[in-house]
Amino acid sequence: MDHVSPTPFRRLLTTLALTTALLSAGLLSAGCTALATPGGSASVDPSQARQQLDTLKIGTPQPMTGYSRDRFPHWIQQGNGCDTREVVLKRDGTNVSTGSNCHPASGQWYSQYDGKTFTDPNALDIDHMVPLADAWRSGANAWTDDKRSQFANDLTRPQLLAVSATSNRAKGDQDPSQWKPPNHAYWCQYAERWVAVKAYWQLTVTQVEKVAIVDMLGTCQWPSSAPQT
Repeated sequence: MDHVSPTPFRRLLTTLALTTALLSAGLLSAGCTALATPGGSASVDPSQARQQLDTLKIGTPQPMTGYSRDRFPHWIQQGNGCDTREVVLKRDGTNVSTGSNCHPASGQWYSQYDGKTFTDPNALDIDHMVPLADAWRSGANAWTDDKRSQFANDLTRPQLLAVSATSNRAKGDQDPSQWKPPNHAYWCQYAERWVAVKAYWQLTVTQVEKVAIVDMLGTCQWPSSAPQT
């Protein structure tokens, strides 16, 4: 974008453009609270995510020998009669009501991957941002089952997200070089969260995976990267 003279009118246009970008990125999307849930707005400066990406080791995918989802015990009990899946459904939804067994009976959920809103919890899957099979290929094959369970039930990092079952199953165990959310407005956040999970758990990335993540981070909107006026 060409630089323009610093007039109040131009500054207003820049502010409006930034607001529009944040809306497109899902900041005010239904069922989302910025920073409080994995479906919120960009959580860090994209340059920080890029720096974090550069710390990840480039590696060759490990063989799938011995892999099974059972090697990642998931949906464990999290207290108060709730398992991990139920906790995520309550966290990521709005106006969620649950039965005595903690399973959500009603509510509203916004699927960031495809930009669709749901009121039936059975239409949702809980996605592992970094799929279990990808984690296995990236280093989790050397972990204990206990550590793999911690990874599969990680409620602290942006590893778990309630999304439409359709989009989750289309993603499967693919990395960003193979699959990206149909909702392009979520690409920035998706890439940031993928990097955050792999960095914390010290998982490797492939070269083509890294290139795809860099491209996705290029869609980020952040105040510090806005054109100077």
